[in-house]
Amino acid sequence: FNTGSEAQAGPDVGLPLDQTTLADRLKSLGYVTGAVGKWHLGYDPKFHPLKRGFDEFFGFLGGAHPYLPTPGRPGAIFRGTERIEEREYLTEAFAREALRFIDAHRQQPFFLYLCFNAVHNPLQATEKYLARFASIQDSRRRTFAAMLSAMDDAVGQVLARLRQYGLEENTLIVFVSDNGGPTQATTSRNDPLRGFKGQVLEGGIRVPFLMQWKRHLPAGRVYGEPVIALDILPTAVAAAGGKIEPGSVDGVNLLPYLTGKATGAPHQYLYWRFGAQAAIRQGDWKAVRLQTGEWQLYNLREDIAESRDLAKENPKKLAELREAWESWNRELMPPRWGAPRRRAEPGTRVRRRQAKAG
Repeated sequence: FNTGSEAQAGPDVGLPLDQTTLADRLKSLGYVTGAVGKWHLGYDPKFHPLKRGFDEFFGFLGGAHPYLPTPGRPGAIFRGTERIEEREYLTEAFAREALRFIDAHRQQPFFLYLCFNAVHNPLQATEKYLARFASIQDSRRRTFAAMLSAMDDAVGQVLARLRQYGLEENTLIVFVSDNGGPTQATTSRNDPLRGFKGQVLEGGIRVPFLMQWKRHLPAGRVYGEPVIALDILPTAVAAAGGKIEPGSVDGVNLLPYLTGKATGAPHQYLYWRFGAQAAIRQGDWKAVRLQTGEWQLYNLREDIAESRDLAKENPKKLAELREAWESWNRELMPPRWGAPRRRAEPGTRVRRRQAKAG
């Protein structure tokens, strides 16, 4: 899902208005709702967070924003619908606003959607955090590490505030990223995974997914079955005491699986479609179609790096997965905006840059 830049987006580009957001659902269950950080679900007023179930909003509407005041860079910071001038390092400002929201609503059931733009481009950090990584010689890598450290501190502040108010035991906390690292763009590293942001290889779609709910979930457990960010909505609604009609959303309530009340895998298949790219996962098997148009087949348990294509050795499994993906794809509406920019195969940009340098 990508609405593009504000300059390119039309008035109807955004999260469709017939979609009920998690904030909508939790608000109907008596929760006060707040969004802090990156939005990127539409620029037109009808797509504004305050129109999509949130009581409060502090952040920016686009997909990226400078972390420090940067003359000539587009974009604005909003409190509600009012444009404001923010002088603090943006990651720290988002932490500040998250703490303010918790302070104001600690006596009420609340839902806080805290969406840091770190460690997205542009690479910008403060001297305080750069000093922590003086041993890193590469200036871009040092800045990336500093940005990550600032976000780590910000998350720690939120957890400490919940603990301070005695809310930690009965607050469901989810920490997740939206995609893998863009590697060369920010010096991020996806090793041992192949691929990067914008691809349906594991390096582009496999991300950290942490959950904490001390009163209900066992600590220190690693859940090994494939799950997806779509599962957050039904899981959170269930935790809040709400119900969702079976089949009305794509995600699955994970609580029975995480508490041991349900066995097996939450999903028979997981699907991805991104421009010309496609992927489907069933258990350890994953079929992938990149820009070349050729389908590949991998067993992730044996080959997490997706380095050994098993398509010729397992034609029946590949055919089964392709048919399942095609069946799912036929049910989808066409994208309401242009296709994503072409993503090169892993290593392509490196070779091109080396060729130019030579």
